[in-house]
Amino acid sequence: MGDQNTVLSAADARHLLRRSGFGAPAAQVATFTGMTRGAAADRLLRFTPAKFKPGGKTIFTVHNNWIKYMVTASQPLQEKLVLFWHDHFSTSNDKVDFPALMANQNLLLRTFCKGNFKSFAKAINKDAAMMEFLDTVRNQKEQPNENYARELQELFTLGVTDYNGNRNYEQEDIVQIARAFTGWSYGRKGVPAFDAEGAHDYMTDFPERGPKVIYKTHGGFGPGGRDFSQSAGEGAAEIDQVVDIIFDHNDSDGRKTVARYIAGKLFIYFAQPYPKRPAQPALKPIVDQLVAASQFDTTWEIAALLRAIFVNDAFYATNVPAPFAENDLKSVKWPVDYVVGTLRLLRMKLKSKYLYVNGGNYASIRDQLGNMGQVLLAPPSVFGWNWETAWVSSATLLARYNFANDLISARGSGSTHFHPEKLSAQLKALSTSANADPNAILTAVTDVLGVTDQLTTTDQTNLLNYLTENGTQPTLDLTDYHTRNRKLNGLFALVLQSPAYQVH
Repeated sequence: MGDQNTVLSAADARHLLRRSGFGAPAAQVATFTGMTRGAAADRLLRFTPAKFKPGGKTIFTVHNNWIKYMVTASQPLQEKLVLFWHDHFSTSNDKVDFPALMANQNLLLRTFCKGNFKSFAKAINKDAAMMEFLDTVRNQKEQPNENYARELQELFTLGVTDYNGNRNYEQEDIVQIARAFTGWSYGRKGVPAFDAEGAHDYMTDFPERGPKVIYKTHGGFGPGGRDFSQSAGEGAAEIDQVVDIIFDHNDSDGRKTVARYIAGKLFIYFAQPYPKRPAQPALKPIVDQLVAASQFDTTWEIAALLRAIFVNDAFYATNVPAPFAENDLKSVKWPVDYVVGTLRLLRMKLKSKYLYVNGGNYASIRDQLGNMGQVLLAPPSVFGWNWETAWVSSATLLARYNFANDLISARGSGSTHFHPEKLSAQLKALSTSANADPNAILTAVTDVLGVTDQLTTTDQTNLLNYLTENGTQPTLDLTDYHTRNRKLNGLFALVLQSPAYQVH
């Protein structure tokens, strides 16, 4: 059993960096090897959230500016968290249709990405893109709109059921919470505004709707529930009161429901490929360990919860070398993780404001990602994207393979082109060798891409057969352009397309 004082092996360091960022460059792996789990987690979490906002007049530009930032970000964990919260608080410009609001929300996600989750939930209530996406702006006193009240509970804080399969709320709770969110709008720059006189549902206006009481049957509040119109009064303060009550909600085990739900979901994202919805009985003991270690159920500090995840044995349980057993848990990389991680490992950038690979078919990265099944700022629904094997199909894998081919086809000088000889000292030496050892070539390439220990013996044999023409060429002359182009560059493409590289 390990803990925060357990020393990281090179394989552990590679696993931590892959999961918390985009790929695991060999130099970073060397730096983290020998650290304790706790020291490594502290180092990753030490960043101050950047105030970057991916601006632009079109959603295409906002999207590309975010991708460009991810490729060069000095704190990749920050961007992995922004991606998680973008999926968790799923909002699509397909409905919002206002790129500036999507950019503002992206900044909000970055600002709170490792901060206080209760404050985060209160802030997202008033985010203009969210107001537009889940119809808060169309939630008026005469006819309350229930969309946000439902998703606030179902997806953002509680989950439909707890770990014992018991419901966390009822339709009546949705109805009453919707009343709190009436009367909100936003200005031209996305600044939230509460129009108390014109559109808010006060109890005196609609006495037939009853008192604003929630959780009479769930949450551990007793049959009287909790009235959110009393302590702070009706009006603008009600939405904060609702969040405070939600965070006091206890599940059928008497545990803080929000704490378990968020801990479970973050654990799944960073550690293990359970179904996306976290209320799985097998997860309960792990989640309770994480909550207890971080005191997340009282402080609501995301950074402390993340630290607990990054030092927990269950996080490292998926760090298994090939060959993988049937029950070994490996996560499929998100398309954006595949793209950004590969660009970072190959030290390549995309070309022009359209962000295309400077080789292959020159398609924009937004189109490439769309073909892989993920367009940022346009998740398919309020549920976000489906994860894990949902990323995998014949079409989406082909898109990944085409992207890999495009990258290694980028010839010329500069950072938008592929230069394997610049990726490691080993590759630099091999690239000038007229008698390069195929085994050394394979190891150098897989070390750069971080999958040396993830390839099976069969994988390695097949790749060596590719390099040596089934053993007929015991050495390779990499000083010859055509050999280097066909064999070394081709090997990179094959590894990028391998099953081992699609998971982490």
